[in-house]
Amino acid sequence: MNPYLKRIPEVIPFLCLVHAFLNLPQVSADSGVEEAALPTFKDGEAQVVDRFNDSDMWIRHDLWVETEFDSDDDGKLDRMHVDVTRPRQTDTEGLKLPVVYVTSPYFAGTGPSGVEYFWDPRHEVGMKPPERKKSPAVKRRGERPIISKSHVKTWVPRGYVVVHSSSPGTGLSQGCPTVGGDNESLAPKAVVQWLTGKAKGFTSAGGNEKVEAYWSTGRIGMTGTSYNGTLPLAAATTGVEGLEAIIPIAPNTSYYHYYRSNGLIRHPGGYVGEDIDCLYDFIHSGNPDTDAHCDCEVRDKVMANGFDRVTGDYNEFWAGRDYLNDLAPLKAATLMAHAFNDWNVMPEHSVRIYEALKEKGIPVQAFFHQGGHGGPPPLKQMNRWFTRYLHGIQNDVENEPKAWIVREGDEREKPTSYYDYPNPGAKPVALYLTPGAPESGNLALGKKEGRGTETLVDNFSFTGETLAQAEWTNHRLLYITEALKQPVHLSGTPSITIRLSSSKPAANLSVWMVSLPWNDGKNARITDNIITRGWADPQNHSSIWESEPLVPGNFYDLTFDLQPDDQVIPKGQQIALMIFASDRNFTVRPDPGTELTIDLDQTSLSIPIVGGEDAWKSAFCE
Repeated sequence: MNPYLKRIPEVIPFLCLVHAFLNLPQVSADSGVEEAALPTFKDGEAQVVDRFNDSDMWIRHDLWVETEFDSDDDGKLDRMHVDVTRPRQTDTEGLKLPVVYVTSPYFAGTGPSGVEYFWDPRHEVGMKPPERKKSPAVKRRGERPIISKSHVKTWVPRGYVVVHSSSPGTGLSQGCPTVGGDNESLAPKAVVQWLTGKAKGFTSAGGNEKVEAYWSTGRIGMTGTSYNGTLPLAAATTGVEGLEAIIPIAPNTSYYHYYRSNGLIRHPGGYVGEDIDCLYDFIHSGNPDTDAHCDCEVRDKVMANGFDRVTGDYNEFWAGRDYLNDLAPLKAATLMAHAFNDWNVMPEHSVRIYEALKEKGIPVQAFFHQGGHGGPPPLKQMNRWFTRYLHGIQNDVENEPKAWIVREGDEREKPTSYYDYPNPGAKPVALYLTPGAPESGNLALGKKEGRGTETLVDNFSFTGETLAQAEWTNHRLLYITEALKQPVHLSGTPSITIRLSSSKPAANLSVWMVSLPWNDGKNARITDNIITRGWADPQNHSSIWESEPLVPGNFYDLTFDLQPDDQVIPKGQQIALMIFASDRNFTVRPDPGTELTIDLDQTSLSIPIVGGEDAWKSAFCE
């Protein structure tokens, strides 16, 4: 008997079927003929196979897959540039393998990234900004046949083919970038269809010599980080047959939520002034013959007329770039991954999709860690996911806990499992404000009337971190709990209900939850103190679809979410709510002086605490 089968008795029926299907040669231990290489599994994970692990023997080639769209309007269907890396046994032994597929707009190079090519944030809220300086053309890089080497060393030795493709209008892929438009979903759909024999592949961008994916089992998984993590979700929303599993890592699931927040123009962390047209320029590395057409039709017409950098309102342009609106056809098993301190692509992006997929009954897991942007799940977790859904090995992964969270101070590879996220034991706890400006007031249980109003004065010159540490300032309002005598576990999405008035018709509104005292020691990290944040435009108090100028002195009611979190706040710390106007590192920067007045009687913070109000009360007892 094949020694591989002796080691893995549970997969004998599966391997026999594969053996018969592939018509592999029968060999014996003393035949002198090298036995056929097959994927190997142990404890529900695909193992490295020595004969797949010789990179010198891998087969590498590229091709172009024809799509169903013509986004550059040249009268021909766009073709996507694709590369393939596979074990030689897919040719020499007729072996068919599943595919791990990664697609990106970044593979062929990107444009310069700097504030000189972003929008100038120094202008009044709700006013037209100064014109933006267009960035220079991207210098395309890369040599055929390799588009990227990412993931090949991880997955090819474990019995997968790894495939890459460049997004429309990038690298040697035809078409126009649309940054979340339909063609960014349909392009990977076409590649998946080629891998299942339902789309055409060619040896050149314009020729007719066909290429077949005869080595593919037709079971495909996708993964990637950030923009590369967005595209697996985009492909899955098409419902394409053969896309069995996706692992989106820090995906941007809505370009509105990336560049706006509750009606407010809000930039991703570290990129003040960036907007969707800046990202278009950053990735557009495609065909020089169609560049001018794409720039004119996509950036200067569709984007310029749609993304509305004046009001920040939600509209059809943004709705068409929100994947939550397109989930109905999705059926791929989904493992989400995100960081709770990702202030670039914020954690709401994954949480909103995770919650929606649970409601759909899709097999889903979530991996969360306490770091910043990016960070994949442990290889073991990814391996089990792909082993189950691409190789078809029954490793029971679908019945494992849904949520895996790296606890504070733990290694990234050692997450703690939970039945779900948010923690099922978390219940909302309402906290109310007691006056204390310009120093600090109290944050505690129990609503009382007659607490009056407090006023802050906007000044973008000060960062949120500076305001949170200030003992005395009229540029923010701060409300602090007593010191915790026991740790408290927050799990879920906090929200704020606030009644306010503005001295001007438009103003920024920023809200932070922080942990005090501030850690300013040698090993201090910003994640030690910032619990979560949120932003909103008071002009959108009724709807994010439509803003209305504020009447100075009139009070308006808003309720909105802060970013999701799961954090154990240690004893000795105090939880604080900070309310201010312009957030220097995230919002536009109007002239200082706008006054926001908060009605404390009608303002409260709701935080999800594991154990609810009883646990909250206990946290202040010895």
